[in-house]
Amino acid sequence: MNLIDTLEKEEIARVTKGKTVPSFDPGDTLRVNVKIKEGDRERVQAYEGICIARAGGGLNANFTVRKISFGEGVERVFPLFSPTVDSIEVVRRGAVRRAKLYYLRDRRGKSARITERAGGAREEDFVGEANDAAE
Repeated sequence: MNLIDTLEKEEIARVTKGKTVPSFDPGDTLRVNVKIKEGDRERVQAYEGICIARAGGGLNANFTVRKISFGEGVERVFPLFSPTVDSIEVVRRGAVRRAKLYYLRDRRGKSARITERAGGAREEDFVGEANDAAE
């Protein structure tokens, strides 16, 4: 393993200290709890939708979540290891055959549904402290 990979793994361990990041794929329904700062107060807001893409790797990894809000499609890109992302929860696992689900932008109603994948969460589905302690 080269020096850059080692430094990146150390930084990921430092950033994820105290929290676990579940492993998820495009097609999964996620609930992302985002920290929002309003003036001097800070609150946590849940953003729930379908993960339509994952991009990047390592410390720069990000994912796109799409939801329908008041009949309008809303997409938001979250950096995976951002301090503004409080937690990520996998609500439902979707069975898809593509890595990028951009075709969902053109679909409405029943054609935009994704079938549920069989099987639940596994031990190795989490990134962070839980896996590092096992190694």
